[in-house]
Amino acid sequence: MALTLSGLGLSVTALAQNSTKPQSVDDIISNVLKDDKSDTAPRSGKHAAEPVIMGVRIGEHQDRTRFVVEMSDPVAMRTFTLSSPNRVVIDMPLVQWHLESPPRPAGNGIVRSYRYGLFRSGNSRFVIDLNAPVSVSNALVVPPGGGYGYRVVVDMFPTSQEKFDATAGWPPDLRAREAAAALLASLPPAQSQLPPTSEKHVIVIDAGHGGIDSGTNGVNGLQEKDVVLDEAQRLGRVLAARSGYVVHLTRESDVYIPLKERVNIARNWRADLFISLHADSNPDPNVTGLSIYTLSDRGSDAEAAALARKENQSDVIAGVDLGGGNSTVAPILIDLAQRDTMNRSSRFAESAVPLLARTTGILPRQPHRSAAFVVLKAPDVPSVLIELGYLSNAGDADEMNNVHWRDRMAQAIAGAVDRYFGPSTVADP
Repeated sequence: MALTLSGLGLSVTALAQNSTKPQSVDDIISNVLKDDKSDTAPRSGKHAAEPVIMGVRIGEHQDRTRFVVEMSDPVAMRTFTLSSPNRVVIDMPLVQWHLESPPRPAGNGIVRSYRYGLFRSGNSRFVIDLNAPVSVSNALVVPPGGGYGYRVVVDMFPTSQEKFDATAGWPPDLRAREAAAALLASLPPAQSQLPPTSEKHVIVIDAGHGGIDSGTNGVNGLQEKDVVLDEAQRLGRVLAARSGYVVHLTRESDVYIPLKERVNIARNWRADLFISLHADSNPDPNVTGLSIYTLSDRGSDAEAAALARKENQSDVIAGVDLGGGNSTVAPILIDLAQRDTMNRSSRFAESAVPLLARTTGILPRQPHRSAAFVVLKAPDVPSVLIELGYLSNAGDADEMNNVHWRDRMAQAIAGAVDRYFGPSTVADP
């Protein structure tokens, strides 16, 4: 039985079971590809639970690279490519991820690396980073057999960069969906939701990364996206319990939000302060300590500039189309009109460092740094990026895995917010 779901770029091909079982996944797939005498019939039946992704395999062959995903049920998938840098995106509805240490490519073939996770609410995806341009087949779904579940197969064939560029880009309907999401993020909240500006300070807390972008992976297995979301929620609760603040989070679940939308969220809530939480990494496992970053058109040092470049790659990691002015790294934002905002951001950082040092270790060399982070580029909102510590350091990673440390950090950052806004904003008894 062969079924094509029109408009989704998905071919579902069923292979009738017989007494001779293929010896490998590629044998099964090859038999399917050779079968051109199949009848077409619709697939029936519904599954109450979300499909589960159970395994991933990468096969590097002489004429192609094969990306195989094993799952509990077939889903509508589509593939497309993005350039600058070259990527393959496999888009699908919401799924559950039950992958335990999935195999990784050697990195010297066509596939350099890949990641997976939630992209938007109800939308999951794989993003495959390429070492060379490819042409991509439609997703082929092979039914269970030989001890395997359903397998989704995507073949990637070498091609020229010119041909890759000619077909790269988001499908029009997905581009329209992303444009609508960006527009929604740029709209101001309803007037009734806005606090009286003279009475309360609006704090927007940004948990970095999320969804398909896990951020740094700790030496103890922690993922940056999980650490910072939990810390953002703790800090939000502490500040909300105090009489002088209204608190908003850019994300409250494991979902990805493009960098520009995070900036827009802060601006549209008319934030008086934007705090972006992250956890750092370093090739040297002995580097340890918290640091605070503010915006500068030039990095305060080479390490700060390198960190900004890494964090600014978040949209690339998530498979966001960077064409059409999607990036906010525009020199126009760093002009004289922004200088006062940058000065206020630096004032928060300078006053926060000694307070936070009472709770956790501080990066001994220049803990207040500056670089051109995209997420700090709201021209009218004082913004800081706090690296809670180094997940590449065993001691820092253990601390970040401790709920008592997280509670103390939330209190310490809230104390820094109190100090920034002055004696008129105090904690409730």
